[in-house]
Amino acid sequence: MSLKVDGIVKKFGDYTAVDDLSFEITKPGVFALLGTNGAGKTTSIRIILGMLSSDKGEVTWQGKRFTTSEEPIGYLAEERGLYPKYKIMDQLMYFCSLKGMRKADAAKALDYWFDRLNVNEYRDKRAEQLSKGNQQKIQLIAALAPNPELLILDEPLSGLDPVNAELFKTVIREEMNKNKYIIMSSHQMATIEEFCSDIVIMNKGKTVLQGDLNEIKKGYGRVKLTVKCEGDITSLAAQHGLEVTENTPNGQSFNVSSEQQAHALLGAIMEKQIPLIRYELREPTLNEIFIEKVGASNEN
Repeated sequence: MSLKVDGIVKKFGDYTAVDDLSFEITKPGVFALLGTNGAGKTTSIRIILGMLSSDKGEVTWQGKRFTTSEEPIGYLAEERGLYPKYKIMDQLMYFCSLKGMRKADAAKALDYWFDRLNVNEYRDKRAEQLSKGNQQKIQLIAALAPNPELLILDEPLSGLDPVNAELFKTVIREEMNKNKYIIMSSHQMATIEEFCSDIVIMNKGKTVLQGDLNEIKKGYGRVKLTVKCEGDITSLAAQHGLEVTENTPNGQSFNVSSEQQAHALLGAIMEKQIPLIRYELREPTLNEIFIEKVGASNEN
C-alpha cells in the first residue's frame, strides 16, 4: 500500500499556496510535513483530504485516486472541530456513523478510547465545558475510533501539558505498531525526530528539503560542537577559527568545518589542562536544519 502525492498545485488568485508538491509514503510509519506558518502545509493536508481541490496534480491511495469518503482515514485538525453546545458522546457517535460504523461497533470503540485517554468523565459534557487539552483528546478519539489505515495529525500535541503530551506520544507509537500510515505536521521538531524517518520541509509553497532524515543529517556530517569547561574558552576557540554561536549554562556551541577542527580545539583544552566537563560533536538537529532552510527567507 502507498499514499502518493504527485505534483499538486494550489493557487488562490495570484498567490500560489502549494507549488508542485510531491511525496510518497510506501510503508507504515510516520511521515513529517513541515514548514513555517503560511508554508502551505494545511492547504496540502486539505487537498489530501479532499476538502480542497488542486489546480494540478493528484493524490492516490493504493494506486487509485484518493477519495476520503471511501477510504479509511482519520484526521486530527489543528483547529478545534467540535460543536460547543452538544454532548461529547452524541458527537462522537455521529462522527462514527459518518465513517459507516455500526452503532454497537462505534460504542465499543469509543468505550476503549475514552478509557485509554482518561476522559470517561466527559462523556455527557458539552464540548464548551472541556479544556483545550481535553477537547484535543476528544478529537483524537474521533480520528482513531474507526480504526483507519491512514492518519493525518496536524499539530497533535498543541495545547497539551507534558503529561498528556506523553500520553499522545504513547498512543501514536501504538498506532505505529499497528502498521498505520501516519502524516504528522508539527512545529515541535524534537517530537518529529522521535517519530519520523522521512520528511518534507516546505517554504512559501515550495519543497526546500525532502528525504530520509537520518541520511539528510549524515550529509551534513558532525558539524555541531558543544564544549563546557571550567572557564571561558572563547579566545582559545578563536585561535582555532571557531566563533561561539550559542552560550548557555550547558556550554558553548560552535559550527565546525571538520572533525579535525573540533579535535584540535579539544587537544588545546587538554594541553592547557583546562577542566573539561562536556565535549559533544554531533550532526545538526532537525530544528537547526529547519532554521537553516527556511529561517533567512522568512525574515522579510
